[in-house]
Amino acid sequence: MGRRRMLAIVAGVYVIEGFPMGIFSDLLPVYWAQIGVPLETIGALSGLGLAWAAKPLWSPLVQRFGEGRAWISGSMALVAAALFFGGSEQPSAMSLWMGTGLLCAASATQDIAIDAYTIGLVRRGDEGMANAVRITTYRVGVILAGTLPLLLAGPFGWRTAHLAGGAIALALAFATWLAPRVDGPENGHPPLRHAFRTWQSRGAVAGVLGFVLLYRVGDMAMAPMLKPFWVERGLSNEEIALVSTTLGTAATVAGAAVGGWIVSRIGISRSLLWLGVFALGSNLGYAAAARTGMPAEAIYAASLVESFCGGLAASGFLAFLMRICEREYAAVQYAVLTGAYATAGRLLGMGSGWATEQVGFATFFAATAALALPAFVLLPHAARWVAAIPEEPES
Repeated sequence: MGRRRMLAIVAGVYVIEGFPMGIFSDLLPVYWAQIGVPLETIGALSGLGLAWAAKPLWSPLVQRFGEGRAWISGSMALVAAALFFGGSEQPSAMSLWMGTGLLCAASATQDIAIDAYTIGLVRRGDEGMANAVRITTYRVGVILAGTLPLLLAGPFGWRTAHLAGGAIALALAFATWLAPRVDGPENGHPPLRHAFRTWQSRGAVAGVLGFVLLYRVGDMAMAPMLKPFWVERGLSNEEIALVSTTLGTAATVAGAAVGGWIVSRIGISRSLLWLGVFALGSNLGYAAAARTGMPAEAIYAASLVESFCGGLAASGFLAFLMRICEREYAAVQYAVLTGAYATAGRLLGMGSGWATEQVGFATFFAATAALALPAFVLLPHAARWVAAIPEEPES
């Protein structure tokens, strides 16, 4: 398959993957804050994102049974169902938790299938370019989730916003079948008990998993409080949709493009160091914007910096994850890796509302900047794994 076609396919499937995460991270926190859900409960609800941490538990099913496109389409249909039955101005606690839980579980399952599909598609050595496209189009999916429904919520109410989101999810479920089938390994389904044998032979497994666990933890710990922070400072739905979601997406796209270029120029290992340092600065930017008396423009700037730096760091990190996975075990291995870094972030995010109520937004945002520092101590282990896997010639 040619590079241009490969990148076009990657673009399409990551629009689909970005949509439910946009609902969870951009739309629902604003909905919860505006209908009066307490910050402590919002933080706890964010813990349902632990579905992304738990997905290794059912990744063998995705690896073993059915075709990737069927898993993706079915998951998006469940996302649509969760949205169709949500949106009440006074939801019961049960409906709030069950609807969000269904959305998270379906989205995590879709991630397993899409990530494995993409690893089977992308040539070793094209990860930087593929991830620049991947991050860009993922954010397009986030825009679909976080902008249109949010703009509809103001004049038409949250019920209409949820119905619109459900309709988009259903359309994406059908669009999945426009992507070509990607066949599995030539030797069929190798025994899953061998999935981590190569990892063991590389050594330093604990160090690499520790690096994966910690590298993006600061961003993930901060994320549940970003939209409540905007609401608490009195910013409107339109401002949140325009600056945080739409312009933020443009900044993420720019960061991903620059990050992908840097990965191609200096390699995965060196990019993990420099791009990770920039990502830590975005947390400090939000800490500065959260100081008492800061104007709305400071929040806009912090959001754009955070989005740009997030795109930078994601390009290097996702290229690293793709490089160290074997295609025949991609669904399981990639699920384990992404589940590992989701675990720490989601657990910390569950307590983010409580912590913010205790120390305030500014101190909480500043504290999250320090959380990823231990990852840099473990970076040499990650670099050795990258060096052990050669790039592939272009076909």
